Amino acid sequence: MFSLVGAVTASLATTWLLSSQLLPITGVLPVLLVAYVLFLVYYALLLSFTEPAMIVKDAVATAVIQTFALVVVGTLLFIVGFTIIRGAEALRFPNFFVQDMSLAGPLDPLSQGGILHAIVGSLIQITIALAITIPLGILTALYMNEMPGRFASFVRTVVEAMSALPSIVAGLFIYATVILILGLEKSGLAAAFAISVMMLPIMIRSSDVVIRMVPATLKEGAIGLGSGQWRTVWHVILPTARSGLTTAIILATARGIGETSPVLLTSGFTAALNLNPTSGPMISLPLAVFQFVKSPEPTMIARGFGAAAVLMVLVLVLFAVARWLGGRTIEKRERARLARIRRRQWWAAVLAPFGRLLAPVGRRLAAAGRAVGATFRRAEPPRRDSLILRGVDIVRVALVRLSRTLREWVRRTWVDASSRASEPDAPPAPAVATDAPRPEGDKS
Repeated sequence: MFSLVGAVTASLATTWLLSSQLLPITGVLPVLLVAYVLFLVYYALLLSFTEPAMIVKDAVATAVIQTFALVVVGTLLFIVGFTIIRGAEALRFPNFFVQDMSLAGPLDPLSQGGILHAIVGSLIQITIALAITIPLGILTALYMNEMPGRFASFVRTVVEAMSALPSIVAGLFIYATVILILGLEKSGLAAAFAISVMMLPIMIRSSDVVIRMVPATLKEGAIGLGSGQWRTVWHVILPTARSGLTTAIILATARGIGETSPVLLTSGFTAALNLNPTSGPMISLPLAVFQFVKSPEPTMIARGFGAAAVLMVLVLVLFAVARWLGGRTIEKRERARLARIRRRQWWAAVLAPFGRLLAPVGRRLAAAGRAVGATFRRAEPPRRDSLILRGVDIVRVALVRLSRTLREWVRRTWVDASSRASEPDAPPAPAVATDAPRPEGDKS
């Protein structure tokens, strides 16, 4: 600790002396680099007085790695904080989330217009892209792992090559094939196709790695018990790799929802809300940010940063939902079921005294429910020759069902609970011999 504090103090003092008196070092970044290098030198020198060489090397390497980690986390926090601070001017207006820009212009204040059309467009496009990429990516990964061969190796090579495909090339591919050749207009569906091209390699590669990590003993055990290949895949491999597959979906979603270039070429641009992905242009959040920020108007720039902040929150929500769905393993579901049973038993024990006290009231309510039900059952059905009589008939049937439900609820909640609480503990039931001969004619 003392070596760390001494190295920081000495490096700052030496950097100040060098930058202000001896060397022409100007700018924040050069000064920080010089200070960091001097810190490592002083830190190693101070440690070498009391520690062996191996510990000094480990300490310096640890300091370098922690510095890189702090730089990464600091950069991420700076990006998020800068975006939220710049977009706070637009985020404080409620209309920013519930209006589109069809009735607002660049010179209008932030109290008019919003990004509803971009939010809806992003959700529609990413939903269509996920519907395409999730089954296709998982099936391709299963094919490469469960049916290895030359063609599977060729598919894996093509997928790895597609991972480095520039996004603008994917947009041009969809523009040339879907829009020019097939004749589909620029729409949200075409943009979803372009996003799928970018998401599919990440989905396949991540799923391939996750499925490959499933222990071979699980598959061998399932096959040894007589399970077929695809039954093993459905009941053993996919449940085991569920958490990893969720991570693959998250990575693919994060890649696709932030794409701008392919959407710019295939979706068109509109300032109005469009709920039909097959007709008309449809804008998304990244494209809206691009269009807003390139405007010279301060209000449009504020809208752009606000849309970027909404995009980050949307990605965070999708990430949380995917992690929650992927984290529900078999063990967690079993623990949750046992916890529900314990809570139910605890409430039953707490409500048992109240059940004994309210048992007479429950019996009276049950009797009243039976009387009401009997009255309505004895009543002659009305003629069905008018709309009013049909309505009366419907109400009568609903009241009969309500009385039955009320009677059953009272019986379960109060009468039965009171009866169980008042009865002494029953002796344990004698064990039934399972190997006793069955009577004739019993086929159960």
